[in-house]
Amino acid sequence: MSPLSNAYLRPEQLNQMEPFYPLCVRVCGQCFLVQLAEFEQPEKIFGDYAYFSSYSESWLRHARQYCERMVDELHLNQRSLVLEIASNDGYLLQYFRARNVPVLGIEPAQNVARAAQEKGIPTLTKFFGEQTAREFAAAQQADLIVGNNVLAHVPDLLDFVAGLKVALKPQGTITLEFPHLLRLIAGNQFDTIYHEHFSYFSFLTVEDILRRQGLAVFDVEELSTHGGSLRLFVCHAENNVTQTIRVSQLKQKELEAGIRNLDTYTSFGEKVRETKRSLLELCSAIKRSGKSLVAYGAPAKGNTLLNYCGIGRDFLDYTVDLSPHKQKRFLPGTHVPIYHPDRLRQTRPDYVLVLPWNLRQEILTQIGYIREWGGRFVIPIPKAEVVE
Repeated sequence: MSPLSNAYLRPEQLNQMEPFYPLCVRVCGQCFLVQLAEFEQPEKIFGDYAYFSSYSESWLRHARQYCERMVDELHLNQRSLVLEIASNDGYLLQYFRARNVPVLGIEPAQNVARAAQEKGIPTLTKFFGEQTAREFAAAQQADLIVGNNVLAHVPDLLDFVAGLKVALKPQGTITLEFPHLLRLIAGNQFDTIYHEHFSYFSFLTVEDILRRQGLAVFDVEELSTHGGSLRLFVCHAENNVTQTIRVSQLKQKELEAGIRNLDTYTSFGEKVRETKRSLLELCSAIKRSGKSLVAYGAPAKGNTLLNYCGIGRDFLDYTVDLSPHKQKRFLPGTHVPIYHPDRLRQTRPDYVLVLPWNLRQEILTQIGYIREWGGRFVIPIPKAEVVE
C-alpha cells in the first residue's frame, strides 16, 4: 500500500486522512506488458503536479543535445513544427524555439503548463489521445513528435498511440523515450514503480503496440537516463523504412535476458524484498550508532522506496530539494519535511541518503561539500551502500 508518489503535503494536511492504494505490478503472460491497475484517474494525479523538469541540469543538457541533433538530422526550419506531448515546463521545446523552429506543447498539468507559457512556449492544457490529435491535425500535422517519459503515464495505450499516428505528417518522425524494463529488472530499480507509471515497457512489447496502430520502429538507442532508457525512432508503417541492425540486436538481447519468461519477474520480486531488508539494516545501524541521517531529493521514486521500506521520520530528519515547488511541504506517507539544500550546511548531517540515485554523479558533485565535516552518502539502488 502506498500513497500517490507526487502527492506532497502541506503542513495543514498532516493530520488529515491520506489515501493509500495497492502498488502491485502485474505482467501479461501473452504480450508481456507490465502494468499497474488504475486506482486513480489521471486528472487527479496530474491536475496539480509537483514535477518540473527544468530543475535537473543533466536533464536540460540531455534535452538540448537531442534538440540540436534533431534540427540537423531532420532539417527542421521555420516551416516545420515540433509537437511535444507531456511537455512539462518547456524544458525541451525552449531549445527548438531558440533555433527558430515552431513548437507546440501539450501538457495536462495546469500549473506546469503555465510555467511553459510564461517562457513563451505555446502549450495546450489537455490530455493527449486520438480525439485531441484529430483536433490538432485539422489545422496542421507535426514534422517531429516528441514523447519523453510519457508513455508509461498513459492508462489507454492504444488511444494514445492512435493519436500519434493522426498527428504525424506522412513523412514525419516520432521519438519516444521511456525507462527500459530490462534495465529496471537488471538494475533492481523497483522504486521507479509508482501509481503515475501505469506501464513498464520492453522493446518487444512497445513495438507490438505501435504496430497495431500503423506505426513502425526503424531505429532504437539505449540511453543512460533514468537508470537506463530507450529512445525509439518511429514513422508511419506504410513508409516501409528499413530497420537498423540495432533493432534486431536489442530484440535478441531482450529474449536472451528472459524478458518473455515469467520466471524472470518472479525472481525480481524476491530481489526487491532483499533490497528492503538490507537498506533497513544499514539505516538502523547508522541510527543506533548515534549518527544523523537525512535525504537528498524528493523524487517520486524516493517516495516508493521510503514507503515500501518503512523509512520515515524515525530514520530521516528531513530531505532537501532544489525545486521551490516541493520545499516547505512533506513527503507523502512518511511525512518527512522538505527543505532547501542550504539546510545541509546548517545541520551538517553524518549521512545523506540519495533518493534520485539516477542523478548520482550530478548530486555527489553538487553537495560534495558534506565531506568537509566527514559526511558520507548512502546510495540505495541497485543495492544499499555507503559512499565515502
